[in-house]
Amino acid sequence: MMEKILFFVIVLMALFLGFFVYRNPMQVIEIQKRFYELINWRMEPISMPKEIRNTRFMGLFLIVFTVICSLYYWLAY
Repeated sequence: MMEKILFFVIVLMALFLGFFVYRNPMQVIEIQKRFYELINWRMEPISMPKEIRNTRFMGLFLIVFTVICSLYYWLAY
């Protein structure tokens, strides 16, 4: 029972993160840039429209992947 609750919490967190990445790609890119500055790296996208598109795709992929894994887990066990 505890495993199912833990799995459910992880699924909710992954879905929230996926929706956040999909809805706020510029904010996610800025967070990533600030992180890289902390470790003494500078990161600038060559093409911002492509970076925004790819970030949104990453969020959508996370949502779809989480839903597929959740369905597999709930249907298999």
